[in-house]
Amino acid sequence: MRLVRRLVALVMALGWMIPAGAVDLDGMWDFSRPELSEQRFRAALAHAEGDDALILQTQIARSYGLRKEFDAARAQLLAIAPAAAHAGIEVQARYHLELGRSWVSATHPQEALTPQAREQAKKAYLQALELAKDARLDGLAVDAMHMLAMVETDPSEQLRWNRMALGLCQSSSQAAARHWEASMLNNTAYTLFQLERYEEALELFKQAVTVREKGFDASATRAAWWMVARTERALKHPDQALAIQLRLEDENDAAGDPDPDVFEELQILYREQGDLPRSDYYAARKRSVKH
Repeated sequence: MRLVRRLVALVMALGWMIPAGAVDLDGMWDFSRPELSEQRFRAALAHAEGDDALILQTQIARSYGLRKEFDAARAQLLAIAPAAAHAGIEVQARYHLELGRSWVSATHPQEALTPQAREQAKKAYLQALELAKDARLDGLAVDAMHMLAMVETDPSEQLRWNRMALGLCQSSSQAAARHWEASMLNNTAYTLFQLERYEEALELFKQAVTVREKGFDASATRAAWWMVARTERALKHPDQALAIQLRLEDENDAAGDPDPDVFEELQILYREQGDLPRSDYYAARKRSVKH
């Protein structure tokens, strides 16, 4: 669960920045506060027309999904379905993306991910992918492929979709697609980790760190380093893992953002070394953090 939580956090750090033509979605989105984002979309909607208005409404649906109000998200999309069907390709691609996310997304509880829900989501994501690829909307195509990986239950199929998405975001000249690179490196590496292909996973996790360090999100960079350290532990490299986690402890403390996952790893690493007092210390630090 810690690995899954870390992966979701890294994708959220991306912000899914896919700017629309005349609508500055990136400027309106705050993924940690979807209710605020909805207010911004509705304010912009009062002055929007045509495809821009429909795009804003797909993002309102998305804001519901982030709050786990999936029925409300589908109702919002149903209301614009007739207009979206006759709108531009970007509107149609976004409509199907959000319809898919109303069935399967990172915010869905496990019990909601039924075979029927996965079928509905896959159908919508495949439609979004076809539309985006035909129109060379590379950022939306990467988004659809990364969601298709989430729909799949077979790690080999997850890996296939993640590799396709990574290939597109690395080969595309479009900023909206290139912006996905760190997250897709992470997602692909995580799938390899699940398959116990740890050496391959470590290489991609390190590449993700390199990309993150070129940006300005220190928290996302620390999260990416955590994935490297966790993989080092899986590879039976405790010294390397310990050095990274201790550095992350210091950096998180300096940022005023102590991380219980770092403390749990340190607890495990010291316990495996037989240093029970240090292990107990980090167990206590983990309990003290309210996340």
